[in-house]
Amino acid sequence: MYRLTTKILLLIVIAVCAAVLPAVAGKKDVILATTTSTQDSGLLDVLVPAFEKRTGYRLKTIAVGSGQAMAMGERGEADVLLVHSPAAEEKFIKQGFGVNRRIVMHNDFVIVGPRSDPAGVRNCRSAVEAFKRIALARSLFISRADNSGTYVKELSLWKKAGASPEKGRWYQETGLGMGQTLAVVNEKQGYTLSDRATYLALRKNMDMAILFQGDKILLNIYHVIEINEKKFPKINGEGARAFARFLISPETQKMIGRFGVAQYGSQLFFPDAVK
Repeated sequence: MYRLTTKILLLIVIAVCAAVLPAVAGKKDVILATTTSTQDSGLLDVLVPAFEKRTGYRLKTIAVGSGQAMAMGERGEADVLLVHSPAAEEKFIKQGFGVNRRIVMHNDFVIVGPRSDPAGVRNCRSAVEAFKRIALARSLFISRADNSGTYVKELSLWKKAGASPEKGRWYQETGLGMGQTLAVVNEKQGYTLSDRATYLALRKNMDMAILFQGDKILLNIYHVIEINEKKFPKINGEGARAFARFLISPETQKMIGRFGVAQYGSQLFFPDAVK
């Protein structure tokens, strides 16, 4: 009887552990929805192991456009976001999906194209003028068309240029991330708008050049946003806070500032959280 009772108790303990342990283990996983530029540039390859070593969490990254990342946040499918679409981010916060939006870093957008530069973009004085020339010349332009921060910036530039490009022979859409879009641009020898970091990381494999840069309108700012735990109680809120603290810490900000200098000969991101 005693042995039977002991066996029953042991089975109960095993059953309870089986039910509880996965939940405990799951809390070690932090789901980050971020942009393709942080992945394609190689920045995540540096940040992820550093975060995991420093905190003991496991970071699961999903690299998509900023719009898709925020859509995941709206469904409670991520714990934390690292995105670069300011207007959409502000709307996301106002709707109650995210909290504690903080600046992390910036780089800039550049207009990339064939070295022959058929639309004469090199001689432009502004990004808007460059887009006007591309439209007037009907030079091939490859768009991400993926609701990313880059695509949102592109659309704003077409609007300021007074152009309404539509799918056709000279305006083509990929629906892909920045790295894959640059591969298409290189193959077809067209123009595109790219974040500088992804271009620099991939330029050795491309016969393309930066044809326009430096306009203030091309500033590209990244923020970290924690998903609202009150709206989605099942997310890993503590893990999200840990990742946000990690990104804006002085040590990580120095890491971001150094990234790319040795390998690409140029700084790819500029830290903004610590001045």
